[in-house]
Amino acid sequence: MKDPKKCRPEWAEKPAKPPVSEASQVAGSEFMADGWRVFKIMAEFVNGFEMMSNAGPAVTVFGSTRVKEGDAEYRLGETMGRLLAEAGFGIITGGGPGAMEAANKGAQQHGGASIGFNIKLPNQQHPNPYVDYDKLVTFEYFFVRKVMFLKYSQAFIVLPGGFGTLDEFSEAITLIQTGKSQKFPVIMMGSDYWGDLYRWFKTRMLKEKGFISEKDLDFIFLEDDPDKVIDIIQGFYPEGYSVNF
Repeated sequence: MKDPKKCRPEWAEKPAKPPVSEASQVAGSEFMADGWRVFKIMAEFVNGFEMMSNAGPAVTVFGSTRVKEGDAEYRLGETMGRLLAEAGFGIITGGGPGAMEAANKGAQQHGGASIGFNIKLPNQQHPNPYVDYDKLVTFEYFFVRKVMFLKYSQAFIVLPGGFGTLDEFSEAITLIQTGKSQKFPVIMMGSDYWGDLYRWFKTRMLKEKGFISEKDLDFIFLEDDPDKVIDIIQGFYPEGYSVNF
């Protein structure tokens, strides 16, 4: 009797499939989940666009989350919130504590729109109590949040802060320099804090190395006087305000 294996044609002999590891199965499921994540990202954009559609001209204030009520930086944030509100601007912050809370507080207490773009973080950042209840958007993705700041701000006011403040500052000046955004004033407040960095831009980056040009600095300001900050912003827009892209 013939061996049944020898009766099978050669094309019927299939090599055994290599075993699929659990790790590769998990990785595959993660890649598939990324496709659905697009809809979550899109929803965050839609929420932000809808909320800001009737907000009017606004200025974003950045600064450290670690300053406390009574600190000089906190008082400066309150002052800027008040002056911006009195000048007819809405105030946008990251919605959290510290300098953000101070700016929202100054705006809300003086009749200005107080807007918060909060972010979900591992340490559970909670929105501060001075954001208007109908002007709070909480984001999961930093890059979506950054788009909102950059699109709707007539100016960035950069109070003393840490890595997060530097991140927003550098992103803004890069997009303006490369023409991906309309020009708007980026104002570093506190010459005792930001002065060395600003001088480094002018001496090392511009004069010594030539890595930037003069026009790359014509929208960056170093200022201590809150009233002059308002003058800078208003003087930057002789033809009126618009979104940046």
